[in-house]
Amino acid sequence: MLQTVWVSSPGSWALQESDRHRQGKKRSWKCRFVRTIIRHPCRRHAPKRSRKARMLRKIQICLCFCFVSGILYEISLLSSCVFSYLPMAQHYLTPEQVLNLGKSIIFLETTERLEPPPLVSCSVESAARIYRDRPIILFMRGLTNETALDLNTSYAAFSLLSSMKNVFIFPLQMETVFQETPLLQWYNEVVPEQEKNWVHVSSDASRLALIWKYGGIYMDTDVISIRPIPQESFLAAQKSRFSSNGIFGFPARHKFIWDCMENFVLKYNGNIWGNQGPFLMTRMLKTLCNLTDFQGTEDHSCQNISFLNPQRFYPIPYPAWGRYYQVWDKSPNFNHSYALHLWNFMNRNRKVVVAGSNTLAEKLYKTYCPTTYEDLIQNAKHRDLPGPED
Repeated sequence: MLQTVWVSSPGSWALQESDRHRQGKKRSWKCRFVRTIIRHPCRRHAPKRSRKARMLRKIQICLCFCFVSGILYEISLLSSCVFSYLPMAQHYLTPEQVLNLGKSIIFLETTERLEPPPLVSCSVESAARIYRDRPIILFMRGLTNETALDLNTSYAAFSLLSSMKNVFIFPLQMETVFQETPLLQWYNEVVPEQEKNWVHVSSDASRLALIWKYGGIYMDTDVISIRPIPQESFLAAQKSRFSSNGIFGFPARHKFIWDCMENFVLKYNGNIWGNQGPFLMTRMLKTLCNLTDFQGTEDHSCQNISFLNPQRFYPIPYPAWGRYYQVWDKSPNFNHSYALHLWNFMNRNRKVVVAGSNTLAEKLYKTYCPTTYEDLIQNAKHRDLPGPED
């Protein structure tokens, strides 16, 4: 018989029997563990039960135990499905299910590589830390539904990102992404092998289609987030009167993004770098707004679209991109910035963050993507140290 339990003091329980068995007395028992209490009548007061009755009671207890165990197992599966998504467990969550949650932060990797370099890992991790209540999605062109990658993969960055609770890694399937957009016909007709800038052009197209379909924020994989972006519909000014397409955000089905996709196809020229990227965003914004120079740290607004000051993402302009990899006498505070674009496209010499270098980039890694810094930067330094036999 189940009893009502009250906590009386640490290590002891006061149990009140039912009226039928109370007999005017209360019993107090001490218990070492908190558990569900099933009281059996004391053998010296209870009549002897038949062997059949005792066996039936044991069967009931076993069935109850199995039922509770089954419920706990189902809860564990649900918890694993929602909070610890593994990249190839497609039967748990699909890209559409995650994207339909809304307000995703989207990154794209349109090369075939499967090992994200430290800067990509830092970008995704920093977004995951700043936007803890939003899905952070990395689409990878080299990842397929048949690729067997999990938390035990030899790809260190992939394993690191997969372990973050709000980070999701999916294959980038462009034909699916372009469905129901003006870009599908272009994609079916273009020949990637003949395209001079296919990695960039395909990324320019994919980000437009994903944001139009699902809404959210797109970020390049060399953008380190430092504080949340408050605006929902925005473009990032790279400089006065010129828009970047490395960071932008809009609600789903926004007309501006649809118009950009139509212009992408109408004015397509894959031989000109940026023609489908920042130049596209700039010429489309100019059709709506009379762009003027930024005088201070103010933002501009037109047709309910915020045109954010260059200080928000580009406090270090692209001609000075190398300063991220230099030692500063006094590091800037970036008080007016939401994120920092590290201009990886300009990084022809492949400058990287080195542990102990005291560069601005190293300080950013330590502050905004500490797990990436520790796992990929410091551990790499330790691996490179010579052993005693050397």
